[in-house]
Amino acid sequence: MTRTFWVILTLIVVAVGGFASMLSFGGGSTRIPWHPKAPTVVPVAVRQGVLAVPVAGVRRDQIADSWNDARGGGTRGHHGTDIMASAGASVVAAAPGRIEKLFQSNLGGTTLYVRSVDGGWTYYYAHLAGYAPGVHEGQVVKAGDPLGFVGDTGDAGAGNYHLHFGITRMAPGQRWWEGENVNPYPLLAGKGAGG
Repeated sequence: MTRTFWVILTLIVVAVGGFASMLSFGGGSTRIPWHPKAPTVVPVAVRQGVLAVPVAGVRRDQIADSWNDARGGGTRGHHGTDIMASAGASVVAAAPGRIEKLFQSNLGGTTLYVRSVDGGWTYYYAHLAGYAPGVHEGQVVKAGDPLGFVGDTGDAGAGNYHLHFGITRMAPGQRWWEGENVNPYPLLAGKGAGG
């Protein structure tokens, strides 16, 4: 089969998945089954090597792929890459953009969202111990600019210091909490779409 076939098939699967994720049945919370063998799709629009490692002092070869690992007692997959680091290590912007939201959540704890320059991506930084001095919503950042500090807030677990780093592909008009989750590991590790 040709590469074009696989690209078209991938786009169809992503479109159907996006449509299905917008549907809601019943009034309660519905859990979507976790599938440990679900394929990882890295959009062609994200090129290899565009992301800086978002924790100062961590090398690319020290990052492990934790995408789709079981979370919530096996009820969901992990949508990001956990980067282990010392408490208080500097968290920096992985790519240029604008800080869209500073947010406190039960799962992510102290979090920060950066929207890419073109508006097509959001970079998510979670479990922060705190924000870097002067960080504020609307601030323009470049790769390597300080954002915060590695912590264990939210559901990270006391003493489990790490940065949860996520990427979402954004459609026009989508807000900081929306978008399609994309595995950041290949882009952080320099392995490209093929892993």
